[in-house]
Formats: sequence, structure tokens, C-alpha cells
Amino acid sequence: MTETATIKAPAAADALDPNRWAALAVLLVGAFLAPLDFFICNVALPAITTGLQASAADVQLVISGYAVVYAVFLITGGRLGDIYGRKTIFLVGLTGFALASGLCGLAWSPLSLILARLLQAFTAALMAPQALASVHALFPPHERGRALSIYGVVLGLSSAIGQMLGGFLVAADIGGLGWRLVFLINLPVAVLAVVAAIPLLKETRSASRPTLDWGGVALSSLALSALVVPLVEGREQGWPLWSIIMLVAAPFLAEAFRRYEIRLAARGGDPLVAIEVFETPGLLRGLGSILTLYAMAAFFLTYSIYLQDGLGFSAFQAGMAIVPFSAGLLTGSTASPVLGRWMGRYAPSLGFSFSATGLLCLAAITAWFPTGHVPPWALMIPALALIGLGMGMSFPTMVRVIVERVAPQRAGLVGGVVNSTLQVSAALGVALLGGLFFVLLAGRSDVASITHAFTFTLLGVACAHVLGASLAFGLGQRRVTHSV
Repeated sequence: MTETATIKAPAAADALDPNRWAALAVLLVGAFLAPLDFFICNVALPAITTGLQASAADVQLVISGYAVVYAVFLITGGRLGDIYGRKTIFLVGLTGFALASGLCGLAWSPLSLILARLLQAFTAALMAPQALASVHALFPPHERGRALSIYGVVLGLSSAIGQMLGGFLVAADIGGLGWRLVFLINLPVAVLAVVAAIPLLKETRSASRPTLDWGGVALSSLALSALVVPLVEGREQGWPLWSIIMLVAAPFLAEAFRRYEIRLAARGGDPLVAIEVFETPGLLRGLGSILTLYAMAAFFLTYSIYLQDGLGFSAFQAGMAIVPFSAGLLTGSTASPVLGRWMGRYAPSLGFSFSATGLLCLAAITAWFPTGHVPPWALMIPALALIGLGMGMSFPTMVRVIVERVAPQRAGLVGGVVNSTLQVSAALGVALLGGLFFVLLAGRSDVASITHAFTFTLLGVACAHVLGASLAFGLGQRRVTHSV
């Protein structure tokens, strides 16, 4: 995605948009709401299951369906901002997101909720990428680092805040709405953001006005869907033939997408993804590391089930039980710029190492203490805080490191790829590690089975973060200027 904007980072201070920081704050509302609505459902899942008589496959689709559609269309959403203007697409996406959130809150069946979630994900993919693309259009080089750090912190906090807010809203049960509040809360936030966006946002777009690569959109959508859909649905249905065929087809569809984009660029067209950007040293390794990061999505999903169904916590208590993680994440996110300067190339690996260690400690705690009894919070709190600290350190650091490895005109493209990778990571985390949890559970609902399944899921997430630490090793703050 070409990121040469109509408003370029100016050299003269008087050419700067005086509202740029306020504009970033408004754009970050969209960037925050999109991942927030992935995580806010976790604590509400038991209530949704009861309220709509949903199956395990249904509730997995409520989470993974959102993640898949969001991931598939993020890069497309960024490209539409290039073509039609980032302010315009942001407002369209935000308005559509509010409408879809209302439909989620009014859902009368599992299918209606899943369909509304898919619409919500599509509109989220329109609004979310405009923030990262606008950083390079609105800010001069000396301010971009701070803007990117803020962006990383906001996205990192969305997961923990989603868990806490979900628990609070379900417990509050305002007007008897229960779990529906986790979706309806988006409506007033979206209205306020639209009112603020109209005067504060300045329209920016690509100077070359590229065309939308419909072939690339179709092929990328097919490739991602062929990978994630069977992982989510195949296990529940006993791995039918169609799921095996889709999994086998996924790498071939990915290769077809790559070749199509290369041919389109050779003909002078505007590919959805400029394939040559992946030749940037360390970029693929960084994206591989990012791919392991949101394996944490499985932790959030199963932690909520463990607390509510295993230990008898209320939705509110389950939401509050994530506070130590949130405190650690906020501390790690705030300290990440300083850590990046101190640790240099090894900062991202350190973050992954902390989260993996915390996950292993938590697994040991849940396995060691008597089944059905709440483990001592004197041990739980440090373990949860260490997991959050590691996530807080690694997330904004990796976003900034990856985006700054390429030239500014490619930053929007890479930012879209980073966000897509994160969402694929979340979908795979829920599908594979969440699937492991349900396989180990084997339809049982007793406390011992839930605890056993949760402990092994923690070990799986820890292994993913160990892999992430290995891939991120040596990728810390190092600015590389490339012509691609």
C-alpha cells in the first residue's frame, strides 16, 4: 500500500497540522475499539452461551469469526483510505461499527450474533488502519517515534481493558441487558468519536490515488479463510473432508496470491501488497514473532472459563481477576520506549521471555494447588503481573521496530500487515490452543477437567511465546533505511 500522503511530514514547523495530536487521539478510538471488541466478549461468553443457548462451536465463532474477517480486510481498509481519504473511510467504518454493535446487542440467536459480529469486524477493518497510516501523514520524523509508541500502548491495553470492562458490564446488568451491554457500550463512544472527528481530522490520501486490487483482495481472503475456518470448525465437526481440503488448499492459495501481486506490479498496476517489501532484512522474522504474540487470545478465553466454570467466579470477579495482568501490561507499555533504548536489539525478546515465564508459573500454580480451590493470590498476582509486563514490553516495541524497518512510504502497508498478522494470531490462538482446551475438556464440565485443560493451554501459550522470543532475538531498535 503506497503511503505517500497528500499531507506529507513537513520540514517547516508552521506547515504542521496544529490538531495532529488531537486527531491522533480520535483515530486511536477506532484503533482501540477494534481489538477491544475481540477481547471484551471473553468474560461474557458464559452469559452468551446461556442466554442464546449457544454451543462451544458457536462461541468460538463469535471470537474467531470476528478475528478472521478483521484480519482479512485490514489491508483492504488501509488501501481504501489511500484511495478515498482516511477521514472519509474512518467515519464510514466508525458509523458502520456502531450499527453492527447495535445489531450484536439485539441478537436473538447464535447465528444472528455471529453474522452481526462479522459485519462488526468488517467495519472495524475500515476504521482501525487509518490511525497508523495517518501517523506518517500528520507527523514529522522527530515526532513519529512517540506517536508509534502511543499507538502500540493503546492497542496493547485494549486486551486487558476488554476483559475488565466485559466483566463489569455483565455484572452491572443495567436495564436487565446483561451480556448485551458489552456491545451496546460502543454506541455512545462511537457517537462522541464521530462528533470529534468531523472538525479535528484533516483529509489525507495517497497522492497517486491507486486503484483497489480486487484480485488481491479475493485471493488474500480465500487464503486466510482456507487456513482459519477449518481450524475453528473442523474439530467440532470431526474433521470432515471439506476442512481437510481447505487446509491443503491454503498454502497454494497463498502462493497464488503472491504470484498474482508480483505479476500485477510488473504490469504497472497497484498491488494490494507490495511483495518486495518483505525482502527488508528481519521483516519476516519480526512478523513471525508477531504471529506468536496473540496466542494470548487463548489465555484470555480459557482463563475466563477457568475462573467462572472452574472456580465459581462471577463475571465481575472474573473481569477484576485480570487487574494484575493489566497493571503489568500498563507498566511494561509505559516503560517500553526506555527499555528499547537500554536493551536495544534484545528488548523484544526480553518481553516475550517475561510473559512465557509468567505463563509457566501460572500453570505450575493451577496444577499444584487443590482442584476447585482458588490458588493463593500471593502467588497468582505476581505471575499474572509478569505475563502482563512481558506483553506490555513486547507489543509496542515490536510494532515500532517492524514499522521503522521500512521507508516511510511503506509504513502504512507494513502497519496493515502487522495488524493482520496479529488478528490471524488471535484466530489461530483461539482455534489451536482454544481447541486444545476443548479437546482436553472432552465435553466434561467438572472442575478437575477444566483445571487440567486450562493448565495445558497455559503451557501451549508459553511455548508460543518462547518461539516468539527466539524469532525476535536481535530485532530491537535499529533504524534501517530502504528504498523499497
